[in-house]
Amino acid sequence: MAVEAAAQEEVAALGAIYSGDFQLLARSESEGITFQIHSICEHHMKKIQLKVTFQLSPDYPLCLPDISICSDQLNRKQCSDLKQSLLRYAETLLSQPMVYELMMWLQQNIKTFVDQLTVDQLTVDKANGGDNSQQQSSAGGGVWMTLLYLDHMRAKAKYIKSIEKWTTDLRLAGRLMFMGKLILILLQGDRKDIKDYLVLQKTSKVDVDSSGKRCKEKMISVLCEEKLQPGQHRLTSFAVKEFATGGELHQEFEALGLSGLYDKFVKF
Repeated sequence: MAVEAAAQEEVAALGAIYSGDFQLLARSESEGITFQIHSICEHHMKKIQLKVTFQLSPDYPLCLPDISICSDQLNRKQCSDLKQSLLRYAETLLSQPMVYELMMWLQQNIKTFVDQLTVDQLTVDKANGGDNSQQQSSAGGGVWMTLLYLDHMRAKAKYIKSIEKWTTDLRLAGRLMFMGKLILILLQGDRKDIKDYLVLQKTSKVDVDSSGKRCKEKMISVLCEEKLQPGQHRLTSFAVKEFATGGELHQEFEALGLSGLYDKFVKF
């Protein structure tokens, strides 16, 4: 069946993405495919290890996967609450491969659950004159920026929608910029979130080929990746912009304090 083939293709891709953190547990025609992914999430200088088990029935992705979550750093109720929230998100993804999206959701939302473990310590820190955990987090990786070049977009509306969803889910700010045939993506945020964005960009079927068949992005180039410097504008949202001339595009970079970036990688 086409549904079963789609599930097998997704599992193969997950095995490649997570490599040593992926374990195939069972596979059968009647029960489907069962596998486990190990994930480590960092929060307030602590590492939270998750073991997430998925069972994809033969009807997946037309039905939700069975999911279980366990962690030595979370209690049973927190694991249960996390699972229920994850399943609610999964309901919005029915009929499409969703496991990678669910793992990304966990990376971004587990912080809410971990905060319940550290709220007492945070209260003590504030009473002593400052939130030490937050200060350490802010002083860590800082804000990173990357500039990407796309060769083309055939399914433009769908492609843009995917980019907007990924940047929202990963809490990235930036610009998707069009000028004639030139397509640039400027991203700002945590370095890890930018890395996760690139994985999505390269592994998801976001465009169509010359025959109209859905395909993955193979023509993306990372022009630069660097830490945001003083004088460079910190964006707070993601926006799509169209420019009629190179001059208009240059003005956008100039307004963001990124003239040097434009001169080095974009200037015609």
